Order: sequence, then C-alpha cells, then structure tokens
Amino acid sequence: MDIEILRVLQSILHYSLHFLAPGIIGFIFFRSQWKRAWIIMVATMIIDLDHLLATPIFDPTRCSVGFHPLHSYYAIAAYLLLLLFKKSRIIAVGLLFHIVTDWQDCYWSGFITLYGK
Repeated sequence: MDIEILRVLQSILHYSLHFLAPGIIGFIFFRSQWKRAWIIMVATMIIDLDHLLATPIFDPTRCSVGFHPLHSYYAIAAYLLLLLFKKSRIIAVGLLFHIVTDWQDCYWSGFITLYGK
C-alpha cells in the first residue's frame, strides 16, 4: 500500500478518535451531560502544547507517549489519580483517552515504517 494513503488513513483515525470518540464516550458514560463531557474531553487536547517543547515540534515518526512531559508515564499516573475524584473524572477520561489515541498512533507509525511502500 502507498505510504501516503497509510498516512492519510492514520490521520483520519487519529483525529476521529480525538474529536468524535469523546462524543460517543460522553454519550455512553455521561449521558445526562454528554455535550458538556464531549467539550471537556476535546478540551483536554490542550496537553498537546507540550509538543512545542520538542525539536522538531512535529515528527510523524515520533511516539508522543513517554516523550513529551504531559504524555509521560508520570503524567499518565496523575491522570489515573484524577479518576478517583468525581469533579475531575470527565477530565481524567479525556486525558487518558487522549493518551490511548496517541499510543495507537505510535503503532500506526511503526506499521507504516515497516510496510509502507
């Protein structure tokens, strides 16, 4: 498969997970306030500001999980702790789903590197 087609598919999946999946998660788990939950979970993408600390800022082959400060394993542990508190639970779900989305992107990059032609 052409590497450009794989990169487009990767981007479609990545941004669908960042923008559409939080709406589905909000609807399933926070039904009474799903629109609010969706907006909050999409807003957790602010953690991507830590990409500004890297050189280059964007590298399609770099896995952000474990590399950027707000994507570090210490940060992930803090996001898990936020699940324990009702007031921060929607934020925690958004942050953790953001990490899962970025993590699956790492596998896509590896797949494209190995199999893209």
